[in-house]
Amino acid sequence: MKKYIIATFCLLQAFLMHSQEGIKSFSLEEAINHALEHNRTAKNASRDIDAAKKQKWETIATGLPQIDGSIGYQDFIKQQVQVVPTDFSDPNSDLIPVIFGARKNIDASATLSQLIFDGSYIVGLQSAKVFLEISENAKIKTDLEVRKATINAYGNVILAKESVEILEKNKKTLQENLNELNKIFENGLEEEESVEQLKITLSSVKSNLNNAKRLENIAYKMLNLTLGLDIDTKIVLTDKLKALTLKNIDLSYLSKDYSIANTIDYQIAENDKRSKELLVKLEQSRALPTLSTFLTGGYTSFSNVFDFHQSDKEYFGYAVFGVNLKVPIFGSGLKTARTQRAKINLEKSKDDFSETEQRLKLEIASTKSDYQYAIEDYANKEENLKLAERIENKNQIKFFEGIASSFELRQAQTQLYAAQQEYLQAMLDVITTKAELETVSNTIN
Repeated sequence: MKKYIIATFCLLQAFLMHSQEGIKSFSLEEAINHALEHNRTAKNASRDIDAAKKQKWETIATGLPQIDGSIGYQDFIKQQVQVVPTDFSDPNSDLIPVIFGARKNIDASATLSQLIFDGSYIVGLQSAKVFLEISENAKIKTDLEVRKATINAYGNVILAKESVEILEKNKKTLQENLNELNKIFENGLEEEESVEQLKITLSSVKSNLNNAKRLENIAYKMLNLTLGLDIDTKIVLTDKLKALTLKNIDLSYLSKDYSIANTIDYQIAENDKRSKELLVKLEQSRALPTLSTFLTGGYTSFSNVFDFHQSDKEYFGYAVFGVNLKVPIFGSGLKTARTQRAKINLEKSKDDFSETEQRLKLEIASTKSDYQYAIEDYANKEENLKLAERIENKNQIKFFEGIASSFELRQAQTQLYAAQQEYLQAMLDVITTKAELETVSNTIN
């Protein structure tokens, strides 16, 4: 029997260890790093950079030497008939029908072409560089947003988790008080209304607790989605809400002078303005000539029967070199209209750029104000919670001593429960407003 119990205990321990191995554990920093690597939006932003690099090379390659090969085979099922005079010296001589060439022919050739000058190609090279910068800045922007989303999702989970813990504690305390009050009521020393008041409070706490548990489950799913995991993945969060709050209180952020030029939104707006400038240059370049060269060489062979595969078949070689110059002369105002439209879009982009500058200044100032308020509100809510705890404790003592009414006790309890939730929310606000300020200003420690 003893051996059976030991074996069962060992199996149970092994099962528990195996189960724990499958559960992922994250601090906030670990969660951020995981999201930056595995979040689906962040991964696609990285792919956009890879695609931009390929597009840049694609643009470069259009101006490099190009070699094309071709093989053509023709079989004249019915050859075309032409006429020639019987006497070439007599313009009035009779004409006789003749057939020129063989019924079957084959041609194999290769052409080397090289672009010498094309204004749009030069602009294209500049545009490819700007496009790559746009993709890289978009990646930075995406990473900042993913980081902020991870902080918010992580904070919501630990807020919901600690809210459940507090409500469980409140429920337990209320249930003990109700059991004690029932005994007093049964002995005729307390009114029934007092019992009913406490039951109302307990019922409200139970309802809030059930709702908090549902919110906790949803918060976990949202965090898993942000981390790039299956939403039903079991994870454990190692950071506590208060520890994160204290870590995120940094008064130097309030006195820091933020440079607008360092923000990612400013750089994206600058990229947009630069791309519009290049579009104007592109339309202007279409009025320039295009110069290219080519060299073609190949072999042809002719026959009335298909014998091109025979080793003694004769093939005739040829080669040709040429230069192509294309000069735009008249386009019915098409190029002018395109250029003017590009200039209009450039002027719009300049205004958008100025608007972005002003908006960022306002957004940073507003976010700094929110962060300062969150820090002050946290200190205020912490003090309020201590006061609410003392008030509730005094009213509970007074109530069981028969000095305070059940209504006064319920009012003190409701005030305490509200203070608890406000305190939790104030801590989360410190964390999220700092993340918002870091995101807007692009200043990540």
